Amino acid sequence: MDIIEAPRLVLLPLAVEHADEMAVVLSDPALHTFIGGTPATVYELRNRYERLVAGPPGWRNWVIRLREDDCLVGYVQATIDGRSAEIAWVIGTPWQGRGLASEAAKALVGWIVDQEIDTIVAHIHPDHAASAAVAASAGLHPTDQWQAGEMRWETRI
Repeated sequence: MDIIEAPRLVLLPLAVEHADEMAVVLSDPALHTFIGGTPATVYELRNRYERLVAGPPGWRNWVIRLREDDCLVGYVQATIDGRSAEIAWVIGTPWQGRGLASEAAKALVGWIVDQEIDTIVAHIHPDHAASAAVAASAGLHPTDQWQAGEMRWETRI
């Protein structure tokens, strides 16, 4: 998998070794309000990352490293199926509100466009205004379609 560069960020292909640092990044229970679940332990996250790294070739996952502080701050992912990609992003609570999710999502969309994908999709909870703003900044638009209580956002390339 490729390393994806952005002005303030580096998107690094997910590795099992990221679990320790990411367990801290994702540890705030409030972070899970819209993504569901509860914070994972290091052990649980390591097991999840083992599955993701070994998963089908269409599963693409990156951790987000903030250049300035040389620390992980979240993740982005793309599930590629044919010429369509579904994307998602999460930024740890301490780093929210700084435009990092938008920067990471734009970098991910740019990478996806280079992969000859023609449809990019995200599903966003209707009450998650920050995530809707990230999707819009990455060029996605809301549709009238819903899945599991979330609105489908998309762009066609």
